[in-house]
Amino acid sequence: MRAPIRLVWMLALPLLAQEPTPSSQQTTPPEASPSSVLTRAVQMYDSRNYVAALPAFQQAARGGLADAMMYLGVMFAQGQGTRVDFAQAVNWFQKAADLGVGQAMCNLGSLYYQGAGVTRKYDEALRWFNRCATAGNEQGMYNLAVMYRDGTGVKANVEEAFKWFERAAEEGNPLAMNSLGVMYRMGQGTRADYPAAMEWFQKAARNGVGEAMFNLGVMFERGLGVVANPDEAKRWYARAIDAGYQTP
Repeated sequence: MRAPIRLVWMLALPLLAQEPTPSSQQTTPPEASPSSVLTRAVQMYDSRNYVAALPAFQQAARGGLADAMMYLGVMFAQGQGTRVDFAQAVNWFQKAADLGVGQAMCNLGSLYYQGAGVTRKYDEALRWFNRCATAGNEQGMYNLAVMYRDGTGVKANVEEAFKWFERAAEEGNPLAMNSLGVMYRMGQGTRADYPAAMEWFQKAARNGVGEAMFNLGVMFERGLGVVANPDEAKRWYARAIDAGYQTP
């Protein structure tokens, strides 16, 4: 089974510093800066007080803070503190992406890929995934690899798919680890290498990928890169089922 591109709303933001406490000599509280508003909004978000967090993020976004725009995109996409509104999610992810937020680029690509809030455009999804991947985002690398592998929005290119799966796997993306293992096992975009396939399946399995557990079962059952071991194969098949994996 080939894992598709999925909507993954990630908030890879830096820890926000607290604003300094105002001097006791001040009689009129100064207007809160956008950064202090963002800090307060993040605290409310982390406490799941989404209704209060939403207007605070909107205020911080009006102050030009890209991280606030990213949060707003996530909140509208997931219906946190508001109804689900993919058109608004696209709007805020676009603003954050234009300011260089890599994960916003990836999320925007996912919306174009799914046709959520915008007309489905695979070429536009590819463009945003490429920008996201080039910026060093592992989810963007994985999604870009999927599109090259499947020939979605671009001519199929297994060598290019292998390159991006490898980069995403090395950055720690579990789904890419499994996909890279498949490419090594099948000799797609590279020469067949069963030991390398085993290595990547094991890494993905340690990260909870059910399909990788199933693939390990296949490797042990058929003796690919390892001595055939039916009992070990059965154990991996059982673990895959426990992890929720369903064979195609």
